[in-house]
Parts: sequence; C-alpha cells; structure tokens
Amino acid sequence: MPSNRVVKVRSSGDSVTAQEMRDGIAAIQAEMKVSAAFPEAVERAATEAAADPRLPDLDRTDIELITIDPESARDLDQALHIERDPDTGGYVVHYAIADVAAFVAPGDPVDVEANRRGETLYGADSKIPLHPPVLSEDAASLLPDQVRPALLWTIKVDDTGEGTDVQVERALVRSRAKLSYEAVQADVDAGRESDLIGLLSEVGELRLAREAARGGVSLPLPEQELAETGEGHWELEFRRLTPVETWNAQISLLTGMAAASLMVYARVGILRTLPPADPRDVQRLHRTARALGIAWPAEQLYPDFVRTLDPSRPTHAAMIVACTRLLRGAGYVTFNGGLPEQAQHSALASEYAHVTAPLRRLVDRYAGEVCVALCAGTEVPEWVVAAMGELPDSMRESGRRANQYENAIVNLCEAELLHDRVGDSFAAVVVEVDEKDGTRGDITIEDPAIEASVRAERDLPLGEEVTVELVQADPASRSVEFRLA
Repeated sequence: MPSNRVVKVRSSGDSVTAQEMRDGIAAIQAEMKVSAAFPEAVERAATEAAADPRLPDLDRTDIELITIDPESARDLDQALHIERDPDTGGYVVHYAIADVAAFVAPGDPVDVEANRRGETLYGADSKIPLHPPVLSEDAASLLPDQVRPALLWTIKVDDTGEGTDVQVERALVRSRAKLSYEAVQADVDAGRESDLIGLLSEVGELRLAREAARGGVSLPLPEQELAETGEGHWELEFRRLTPVETWNAQISLLTGMAAASLMVYARVGILRTLPPADPRDVQRLHRTARALGIAWPAEQLYPDFVRTLDPSRPTHAAMIVACTRLLRGAGYVTFNGGLPEQAQHSALASEYAHVTAPLRRLVDRYAGEVCVALCAGTEVPEWVVAAMGELPDSMRESGRRANQYENAIVNLCEAELLHDRVGDSFAAVVVEVDEKDGTRGDITIEDPAIEASVRAERDLPLGEEVTVELVQADPASRSVEFRLA
C-alpha cells in the first residue's frame, strides 16, 4: 500500500495547459538533475544481463501465479497464488518476487547506478526508474507466460490470518495472467471472481482484522487526479483504492512482516522502522479534520479514526493524504549480531521489512538476499553485509529525493488547479503556525481539498476557522499562497 501521494494527470494531451504541465515536469527533472535515461555503459550492461541471467535449479513453474497491478504497469515485482491448507484449515500463500540479483551483480554498472538512484521516482504520470527498462519492464519483470527467476516466498497462514511459517528460496516461476485492479474488482462486484481471488479476499480481510487488533493501521491513500475540464481549467479528483488493492497490499505486508521475523530471530538484517507519532502532529491532524468537516471524537484513537474514513469522499481522501504526516521519520536500520534499540514500525505495530518491490526500491534486493540465506542455512553474502553500514543513509537520501520530487509535482498541480482563481476567497482552518513567525502558517481548505501556506498581518489563530484570499498561484514557480482576509 503506498505511503506517498500518488498524483496523476488526465488531459486531452494536446492542449496548452497539458503542454504547460509537461513543461513543468521537465523543469522539475532538470532542476533536480534526474532523468529517465541511463548512461550508455549501464544500458549496455543491462542488455547483456537480460540475455544471460543466473538461473536457479528449482523449477516451480507448476504454481499458477498471477499478477494484479495497474493496467499500464510493466515493472511487475510480485506474482501471487493462494490455496487452502488441507492440514490446518488455513491457507498457503505463494508470493513470487522478481529476482533482481539474477541479473545484477555487486559492483557492476547497473548495481552502481541503482545504488546511486535508490528508488523509482513517480509523479503526474512521469517515472524515473531505478533500473533500465530492459530489466525492470522486460527481462526481470514477472510478465505473463514468461519463465522468470524469482524469490519464491511460501507463507502458511492459519484460519485467523496469523502467519505461522515462512520459507523463501530461489526458483523459476511463470505467471499465468497479468490482471488489473479494475478488472478484478469488476469481477468481484459482479460475483464472478475466481477461486484464487476469493481466497485473496478471505486472507486480506483476516489480515485487516489482525492489523486492527494489534493497533496498526495502513493508510488507504487515494490517487489524486488533476483532470482537465477544458478552456484551461482543472479539477482535483480522488480515486479510492479498490478492495482488491487493499487485499493485495495486505499480502505484501504479510511478506514484509515474515521477512522481519526471520531477520529478528537470526539477529541480522535490514528493517523498515517508524518511531511513534509526535503528539503535535496528531493535534494538527485533529485541526485538519475540523477544517474538512470530519468528526473525530477526542477519545478515538488515530488508527480507529483512519478506519472510519471513506476515500471515495473528497474531504475524507484529503484527510488520508494529510495523515501521511505521521509517516515522517520512517527509515531503515541494519543489524548484525544484536537487535536495534528501535525495531518497530509504529504504524503497523510490528517489525517490518521491505522485500516485495526490488524492481523499484534498492533495499528490497539486499533484504531479500538476507532472507534467502537464512532459510537456506548459509552465510549472508559478504556484499550484503558490506553494504549494511551505508544502506540506511543511501535510502534516506533517495527517500529525501523522492519526497522532493513528489512535493514539486504536487505544488505544480495545485498551482495549475488554482491559477485562474487568484483573488477568490476560501473558507479554511489554520492547522499550523510557524513557531518563529506567528504571521505565517498552514491552512486546510475544504474545496478544493488542499493544504497550503498562508500569511497575515497579525498572529494566526491556530485551530480556528478563517477566510483567506488566494494571492498567488503560479505554475512557473510552482507557488501557491494565501493571505488572511
């Protein structure tokens, strides 16, 4: 399940405003010095690797795996199969993850470039990939009817949704079908889902219930879509996650928790961590809820509040986006021989590791290698151990860059959305005031459902309803600013 804001653009493609958006994205990429293109040496090495991967001996092409992704996706990290466990009445989950290490060797040009990039950057239908497409969208991708090397996770789940056993090994696999979220959801809604999707819904719902019981929460982060309505105007829309996406995300979380359990038990590995939320950030979210007209009783805990939100409602969708503030401070911790002081991911209320998206995120390749070694009873590869000291800092830097890219795209979209409304007044609530300058702060507006900066000639009234005037919305500078009316 995504923890970052996903912004898409829907336009005619040949309008002046659509071209402005493309130019704006190109300017962001130039400013940040990021490019979808790879150096020639990296492309050459990737092409050679695609033609000569290191294949495992184990053949599990008998497992009838499928992938479920957005319709247009080609970088397919994960393929799924679920069956009932006749011995326990529970389930056996097979989850095949693309084996990037079958193509990328430590220190080769693709590895060096991937370590420099850290992760794929997304925003407004633009993509700066982690690996060259000859690998990420072709040879290493779990495309249908293609035999691929994979890390095959086999996880046993009991009838309450609790994982009871895990094994991961290298194997050849073959996906039977590339399905889309929308098509699978349509089948579910019509009551014609396959047996496999029926089992996915059972396990997904059980895992959601277990998440709630342990005090965890997964943000059902909606896609924000800027839709061109004609004559240079845009509207902000939100697309909620389908239940199928939520169930699928729970399988990924199940695998990440299983990976963490292996590493914690062995006292070696790489965990994704998140410290407990700052009470001030929770208080700000209470003010945001008020601004958006959403009831949040003082006695209701944050995870329980999030579960009341309906992402199909624009104000609720905006509230979910605002809740990403509590994910700030997430990071990675490596350990070898002992356990880190802070090993928990507080939002999930569990230990957790990133292992299911190696085509798009560097750390997953390293964590996957640790788990394969632990299950095989062999030493963790030296190249993995050698990278542990620098890996958290490398991922912190790539995360900073991804957030910078995402924020620049969001700012561009919001400036395009509002550029023809300069001078208009809006109802808002002040959700934050600058500690050093009380005349500056942040507001939440209900329509359109956005957060923005505001300035005033007097101290801003924190938590109060105010009227603000839009004084600037400039797509060229990606700046939006309001003034207290």
